[in-house]
Amino acid sequence: MTNPKAASAEDRELVELLAGLDTPGVSDALDKLGIHGQALGIAPLADYTKVVVGPAFTVKYVPASVPPGTVGDFIDDVAEGDVVVIDNDGRTDCTVWGDIMTQYAGLRGIAATVIDGVCRDVNKALGDGYPLFTSGRFMRTGKDRVQVESVNSTVGIGTVRVASRDVVVADANGVVIVPRARAREVAATARQIEETESRIREQLAQGKTLGEARAALGYHTLQRKG
Repeated sequence: MTNPKAASAEDRELVELLAGLDTPGVSDALDKLGIHGQALGIAPLADYTKVVVGPAFTVKYVPASVPPGTVGDFIDDVAEGDVVVIDNDGRTDCTVWGDIMTQYAGLRGIAATVIDGVCRDVNKALGDGYPLFTSGRFMRTGKDRVQVESVNSTVGIGTVRVASRDVVVADANGVVIVPRARAREVAATARQIEETESRIREQLAQGKTLGEARAALGYHTLQRKG
């Protein structure tokens, strides 16, 4: 299946800038720049070996009205390479993502899904290798319990505000959100930190003690707000 929704040139540029970094490195850069972007309580479904980087397609769920609204039709508007970011207000009593969504997202080349809430049908996601990052897992459907209120509005994920098209970086360590307007700055800072840590490892390989290498390269101030 070909996804008719393609990434913009700027989306591709920002993803490329952050490609090759991991969440610890980006987290340190966010700390250095005084940006809160670490999604508390959102964990990977598995120990993924690859890092997901993609623009956020945000979705806000609310309790269902009478009659109840829809729960997943937004997915036809998600572009290839996007990360679906769902705010279900941290609810753990009903799910907003299951096996059909996993299958369809994979067919359309969607990069991953992040949920402030729970998912179900996890064997499908694990078997397909589709990356899911959530508050947990539970079997109870969200149909007739919650509904989509808005898409591509600002949402909350694990204490972090996420605007549409902010850049999501997610891996086995968790999820960080990079504000779109500061993505270039964050990427440059993360690479500077990464280079310093690489030099520390080189000094250790050459026989320096950990204390010596860290002192020489300012390890303890790497992530300190400048």
